[in-house]
Amino acid sequence: MLIHEFLEHSSRAFPDREALVYLEDRIKFAELDKRANCLANFLIENGIQPGERIAILLEPSINYVITYFAILKAAGVVVGMNTLTTSRILHSLLNNCQASAIIVQGHFSSLLEEAIENMRCLRLVVFDGENKNLKDDKVPSVADFGQIQIAKNINRPEVDLSPNDLAMLIYTSGTTGDPKGVMLSHRNLEANTESIVEYLHLTCEDKVMAILPFYYSYGNSLLLTHIRVGGSLVIDNRFAYPNVILDIMSKEKVTGFSGVPTTFAILMHRSKIQQHNWDHLRYITQAGGAMTPALTMKLLKAMPHVKIYIMYGQTEAAARLSYLDPEMLLKKIGSIGRAIPGVTLTIRDETGNICPPGVVGEIVAQGDNIMAGYWDQPVETSKILKDDGLHTGDLARADEDGYLYIVGRNSEMIKSGAHRISPKEIEEVVEEHEAVLESAVIGVPDEIMGEVIKAVVVLKDGSAVTAKDLIKHCTLNLPTFKVPKIVEFADSLPKTTSGKIMRGQLKSSQNVSSKERSL
Repeated sequence: MLIHEFLEHSSRAFPDREALVYLEDRIKFAELDKRANCLANFLIENGIQPGERIAILLEPSINYVITYFAILKAAGVVVGMNTLTTSRILHSLLNNCQASAIIVQGHFSSLLEEAIENMRCLRLVVFDGENKNLKDDKVPSVADFGQIQIAKNINRPEVDLSPNDLAMLIYTSGTTGDPKGVMLSHRNLEANTESIVEYLHLTCEDKVMAILPFYYSYGNSLLLTHIRVGGSLVIDNRFAYPNVILDIMSKEKVTGFSGVPTTFAILMHRSKIQQHNWDHLRYITQAGGAMTPALTMKLLKAMPHVKIYIMYGQTEAAARLSYLDPEMLLKKIGSIGRAIPGVTLTIRDETGNICPPGVVGEIVAQGDNIMAGYWDQPVETSKILKDDGLHTGDLARADEDGYLYIVGRNSEMIKSGAHRISPKEIEEVVEEHEAVLESAVIGVPDEIMGEVIKAVVVLKDGSAVTAKDLIKHCTLNLPTFKVPKIVEFADSLPKTTSGKIMRGQLKSSQNVSSKERSL
């Protein structure tokens, strides 16, 4: 099945069922499909050819979803753009993928004007809202999203596509280097969607609270899975005000909620989550980085009847690779579970041999969800796509039952003396302290040891602790060579918009707001 056929199927099966809720606006499946057809036909009429890349610079909203499916219906390739961007980054990405068109919110017009200076590939700009800055001579054609939506052509476009055709380019967050365009086909996305639907047991009765951006692979998977089954998405971008989100979740009686570790740390320590009745909430999912066992247990205590799915994946896998069944959460605490349906995961050593249980190696993945490669980067593609599968760069071990435990990333390992140390284990111990909200552990240069361990720590509101106290806490729970030598306190940690900690920025920055240091 092609990805836009998810919407078409649900439009036929559930025409009057609510597909999306966004602030005060709601839209049913049949209407959503018609509006996507309007925009798709407009794109085709304005010269968009199959396989051309079309960028989206919109906040998560009903219009984002309309645009997403319209591009696919027109046989285009969706390129979601981070809305927290700069003209320089936007220029680089648009130029890299040679975007032919962009659908953009009006308040980004000045940003776009700077970004597309001397850019010849862009032929069409569609503004959602008033265009105040972009001059007509900057691009051959400029149109208004609202005017397109009142067009009469709501018929399904007839385009020739196969499951192996490219559907999306998702640019990686750049936590481990420059962003790369991950090429995902219709088949890649379909395989991952069907697998997630299966293990989450999603149906048309499900309604998810969607706070994750849709240009992010995790957010994109929420969109596709719920549209696929005829479920609903409640879209809201205001997680900076977590209690607002909790109120909406209660009001809308959502059955699902998804987030990254930071999301749940904020909910547990900076919201009124305990004051709500969560009888309507069936499950929550967590991905986007490792969540500490301590935080997992707090979440389980706060919502004892809710199924908690711990998940692992990569953008290169369209997003999901493994999950831990909620029934195994306590027995296998700290594990990322086993492979999702349709995926094979192995732990391999540096020579490519499969590691026995307990031995650390790299996670290698095979399945129909694995990307076609990086856009216009064959050398980078060849480094991770090999005969035995996708080399994730993540180090892990498997237990006797086949459950996987992440140790760290190759690129994040701290090399101190004769030891190679994973930051993850240290962060878990640091975050067990009652005063700590979150932390990031990195290696900093040292003339003698090569690197020494440094912990950057964010405290809970109203909490106080000294660096000496945290080092003592670590000394009681870690071998000496894993105890941080430096502790710095910060108001926040640098993160991507999808919530991943940017360790590279921490390592390179000399301006971490430090309040206290020890040795």
